[in-house]
Amino acid sequence: MATTDLGNRRILAIVTNYGVEQDELVVPVKHLRDHGAQVSVAAVSDEEIRTLVGDRDPGDTVRPDLTLADVDPAAYDLLLIPGGTLNADTLRLQDATTRIVSSFAASGRPVAAICHGPWALVEGGYVQGKILTSYASLKTDITNAGGSWVDKSVVRDDEGGWPLITSRDPGDLKDFLREIDAVLTGS
Repeated sequence: MATTDLGNRRILAIVTNYGVEQDELVVPVKHLRDHGAQVSVAAVSDEEIRTLVGDRDPGDTVRPDLTLADVDPAAYDLLLIPGGTLNADTLRLQDATTRIVSSFAASGRPVAAICHGPWALVEGGYVQGKILTSYASLKTDITNAGGSWVDKSVVRDDEGGWPLITSRDPGDLKDFLREIDAVLTGS
């Protein structure tokens, strides 16, 4: 089996300090680091990140590397936006989130969002003309914001000058990670 080498890639994951779905943060971060990528986790504050499992059960804690306010988006090759209802709902209201997403979209760099993560894209007006998936409850929000929602495990849309990779939930992580690897290696 071929190994994906991401040794020259820098990834930014953005979250709040409470409510991110554990596997949507921990699994991609581990996968990317195991393949050589440098991954920075940015949160609202420098306090520990408390993940949840299924939006209710306590999960692992994760120490952020920096705060959203301290992020220089230009230093990263891909933006990862994990879900979790509480996380995504709070994250989309942060001015720094809109600034970070805008930087990636404007410069043509990829964004990967899973579950409720696409709310950050809806909030900033970045789903217009895009085809994407998400947790099913975001379908109306995405459609109302000018996006086309589909029920698939993963969707990659390269239209509009920047790649967007989306998935529905933790059950889709294998497909989600495959597309992230593909966009980072130019496949």
